[in-house]
Amino acid sequence: MEGLWSVFGEYELASYGIGRETMVMTLCYGYGTALFAAPVLGVLSDLIFETWMVTQHEKHGHRLDSLNDTFWLMTFFESACFIASQIFANWLVGNNTEKNTAPSSAIIFLATICFTFVTKGWAETPGTSSLKEYILSFYEYIFGDKRIWLLAWAQTCLHFSIGIFWILWAPTVVADGREVQLGLIYPCFLGSRMLGSTAFPCLTSGPSSFRTEDCLVYAYIILALLLSIVAYDYQEIGVLVTLFCLFHACVGFIIPSLARLRTMYVPNELRGGMMGLSLAPANAAVLLSVGGYYRNVSNATLMAFAVLGLLLAAGCMHSLKKWGKQPYHNWHKQ
Repeated sequence: MEGLWSVFGEYELASYGIGRETMVMTLCYGYGTALFAAPVLGVLSDLIFETWMVTQHEKHGHRLDSLNDTFWLMTFFESACFIASQIFANWLVGNNTEKNTAPSSAIIFLATICFTFVTKGWAETPGTSSLKEYILSFYEYIFGDKRIWLLAWAQTCLHFSIGIFWILWAPTVVADGREVQLGLIYPCFLGSRMLGSTAFPCLTSGPSSFRTEDCLVYAYIILALLLSIVAYDYQEIGVLVTLFCLFHACVGFIIPSLARLRTMYVPNELRGGMMGLSLAPANAAVLLSVGGYYRNVSNATLMAFAVLGLLLAAGCMHSLKKWGKQPYHNWHKQ
């Protein structure tokens, strides 16, 4: 569903005569809604359901390696679904270029199917803690643990840089009037993310595995370098697309790596709230960036902010590597 909208959302709005200013405002409304809704929905999910996938792994006694496999497979098949959604949307639109609502109609249909399956066939264990108990636990374990703060900021910086990328990649590619087929480049990014996700089990499992925090430090630094090159040095289309593909390959590795760290440091019953809290500053930063983009702030300036965020995330992972070895109860003694 997300893939259908990301591929043909702006196209559908343009078919109704909606201009650039209105599209930017629509984007602002979306990020503004996410800014306030994400923390609330994260807490609500913790109070009503548990963290289903992780909890089921533990209930069935699966090895930790199987959970890691699930994380990278989630990232892999998410990108595969995005590519499939583009093919599906192209088939739905066909040759009809005037006020085509086929992708939106498909989204409504798929959402109805998902709602039916989730409500009828998804076995959940209801949460048992009250809101007061949840707030006390959240304050103690989330706000009181520096390791979780470091992990949350690393997630925030990643989401912010991804948001900046999706805002600027197309204008950067077509800069100076270059004519390219963006529809052919988009699947290359998703394919790169799929390949990047497959590197996760190779680097973090087995006898020669590396520590996840070490891998993330280098991955974040590489992301920052790639965006720096794009921001401050004019590139031909081939080089530019290659840099963007490498960017997404690193993102494909980072996403399951962060999921693994969440299982290590964040209690199951608080994980939704922690993820929602980390998304809030990222959405706020992207919202400000969209406003700046509308006011003709240069692409290089916006990418520079994303680079700074990625370097900050690398620093967070380096600190997490150093402090993560200490047990939780030691934090209350410091």
